[in-house]
This record gives sequence, C-alpha cells and structure tokens, in this order.
Amino acid sequence: MNIIDCLNMEQVNMLKMQKDIPQFAPGDTIRVDVKVVEGTRERIQAFEGVCIGRNNGSINASFTVRKISYGEGVERIFPLYSPRIASIVVIRRGKVRRAKLYYLRGRTGKAARIAEKTTGYSGKLAAADRAIVAKTKVLNKVAAQSVTKAAKEIKNKA
Repeated sequence: MNIIDCLNMEQVNMLKMQKDIPQFAPGDTIRVDVKVVEGTRERIQAFEGVCIGRNNGSINASFTVRKISYGEGVERIFPLYSPRIASIVVIRRGKVRRAKLYYLRGRTGKAARIAEKTTGYSGKLAAADRAIVAKTKVLNKVAAQSVTKAAKEIKNKA
C-alpha cells in the first residue's frame, strides 16, 4: 500500500468516526438531509429517493439517488463523506439483483417499484432497524405515561 492510499484510509476512518453513515445498497430508499446555504442562512433540505448506484472509491466514494418530482425524474449524486450532508437515513431496503439500477430511468409509476428485502443480510438490517424503532416508541410511550402520572400527582397535592 502506497502513501496516498494510507492517507486516504486515515481520512476515511477519521470521517467515519465523526459521522454516522448507515449501511445501504442500490435499491434502498434513503433520505439524505443536505445543508443548503441561501445567502447568509443555512438550512437542511431532505432529498428522498431510491439509491440507484454507489461508487466506493475510498475518500471519493459517492452514491446516486433518484426520485420522481412532479412527474419528472430527478437524480442527484452525493459525495459520501461531504460536509454538506447532514445525515443519511435508510427508509426501506430494496430487493434488487443489480449493482447499478440505471434501468429505472426508463420506467415510471408501478413499473419503477422495487420489492422490499425481508431476508438475508439486508433483511437482518431492516429487522434491526424496525426493532430499534419499536423500542424507541415503547420508551417514548413509557416516558409520556410517567410524565402524565407525575403531573397528576402534583395536581392532586396542590
């Protein structure tokens, strides 16, 4: 391994420690929150669509997301380690047999649908994601119940 590859690996490891980048593959529906600068203000804009390809080139890794906006297909290429990306969230995992889903460019409507992956490695990741969401809902419900209970006790004492 030459010096440039070593430096790239160091930079990638440093960026991975700073950001929480989920594992996703082509066919997954993802939401990318992008930092957009308008004048002096900065806001976060969501771009949600299907990942149609990934380019894993160490520090230069990128991925392409496609969505249909007002009947028109929109594709956007994001650098994976860009400081402009606030977060990446996997919404659902798709079942595909290709690495590049460029054939979706010619399809619209029901023909462009991708089945959800429920088995294998992606299925395990999806199940883990659903378990985390369910656990979070339960914790939020318990917290809300304890808050209302405490509020009732305070109200009864007063």
